[in-house]
Amino acid sequence: MTNLGPIAWPPAPIRTERLVLREPQARDREAFIELSASPEVHTYLGGPRPREELEREVPGVPAQWPGSFVVELGGVMIGQILLRRAAEHRRPAAEGKVDLGYLFLPRAWGFGYAAEACAAALDWLEDVLPGEPVVLTTQTANVGSMRLAARLGFTEVERFRAWDAEQWLGRRSPVTPSGDGERTLGSDIGG
Repeated sequence: MTNLGPIAWPPAPIRTERLVLREPQARDREAFIELSASPEVHTYLGGPRPREELEREVPGVPAQWPGSFVVELGGVMIGQILLRRAAEHRRPAAEGKVDLGYLFLPRAWGFGYAAEACAAALDWLEDVLPGEPVVLTTQTANVGSMRLAARLGFTEVERFRAWDAEQWLGRRSPVTPSGDGERTLGSDIGG
């Protein structure tokens, strides 16, 4: 589910006003373990994994594949952005589309970092794969994630039940050139 197609990877680091999005490095291993072991991070993701198990299984350079970005603040990893092709998905409307995922350490919550990092990753994707629609799935109970999806321009395609919870599937239509040289979001939300 990681194939984004013919893109050059890794890209040059993506810099925003406060953050850097870059490929994972060995120095990020402990933060990846912390993300996966955090009960707060995994409240809506099926629960955390045991730290001992992660210590054994996480490779020296974790999550090193096209579409996996470390989000760095002040030289320290605070989260991860994932852009993966949803070759197989629970919902037909998402199959074959790029799927946006994100995880942030609790100490980074509430500062707008997720919105800033996701917007930068989506801009990067639009530059390397113009016109590519993107999907996002989250639990409807995850109010913060639902707000972020709306802020990023995702609109609801459907709701469904999975993992004993109601899920929300949204789609962000491709950015298309407008007549005046600016880019605008498309309005097509079909499958």
